[in-house]
Amino acid sequence: MKAIVYKKYGSPNVLELTELEKPKPRDNEVLVKVRATTVTSGDCKERSFEGIPASFWLPYRIDVGLLGPKKPILGCELAGEIESVGKDVSRFQVGDPVFVSTTFGPGTYAEFVCLAEESAIAIKPDNLSYEEAAAIPFGGLTALTFLRDKAKIQSGQKVLVYGASGSVGVYAVQLASYFGAEVTGVCSTTNLELVKSLGAVKVIDYTKEDFTTKGESYDLIFDAVSKASVSKCKGALSPKGIYIGTFPSLTIVLQMVWTSMVGTKKVIFSVNEEKAEDLVFLKELIEAGHIKPVIDKKYPLAQTAEAHRYVDQGHKKGNVVITLETTNEP
Repeated sequence: MKAIVYKKYGSPNVLELTELEKPKPRDNEVLVKVRATTVTSGDCKERSFEGIPASFWLPYRIDVGLLGPKKPILGCELAGEIESVGKDVSRFQVGDPVFVSTTFGPGTYAEFVCLAEESAIAIKPDNLSYEEAAAIPFGGLTALTFLRDKAKIQSGQKVLVYGASGSVGVYAVQLASYFGAEVTGVCSTTNLELVKSLGAVKVIDYTKEDFTTKGESYDLIFDAVSKASVSKCKGALSPKGIYIGTFPSLTIVLQMVWTSMVGTKKVIFSVNEEKAEDLVFLKELIEAGHIKPVIDKKYPLAQTAEAHRYVDQGHKKGNVVITLETTNEP
């Protein structure tokens, strides 16, 4: 099978298209024929280590590979079809169209991926193409876990999403709106209309305004890109407000500990969770028309390095998708 691999950290040039042996599922696994995957900012960080907070650099490097990548294939979400199943698999059948989150599993820049049946796998939404479905799991699950499960979002709350046009932010805006919050989205000038169309009641152009100086207070500030000043955000929280970030900088960790002991405002960070039932929940919302994917660009598998170069620029809207023409290798 064809796959994109990397053997060392660095620029997109380290990504190589190569031929690998097609994997075979174990008794409790399914083999998925990948139709589409994505390039996330997290993939680019793991490839290059750029943008990793200094305080988190060493433990993160140890986790993914101190001297070189432990996992030679990047990618954390996909949509495709069940190609074959192990003898103990009961949830899926050959031919099932699925979408999958593999943040803590195998990389998805490949024509085929083996996954345990109990992984975060669900039947693909009927009203989405494979390319659209591949753009759901990472951003959708991150936004859902942080807003619903960690921040306990409530109807009527004032919620601000910083980085509202990114792969996590576009779902945070839509989900917060679905849960009944009054959403303010912060993004760049070119993305204001997009964020409005996703359900934001108000939009703020961060290139022209600093939302923390406008005198507004929010019950929840969701920093979907972990780039806002935590101390300034705390000043824009309501008396019992919550700031939640998506990447564990030293500042966030220290503030999380401090605010757990002192005061009523809270700073929260948590590891994203991958649950099949949450993918099913997102599927139901998608089929009901409550949320939708946002796709900026599409690239074929052979141009994955080009896709990484684009994402490295930091200006993508929603998701960048990689499409695959899979082969039926023996």
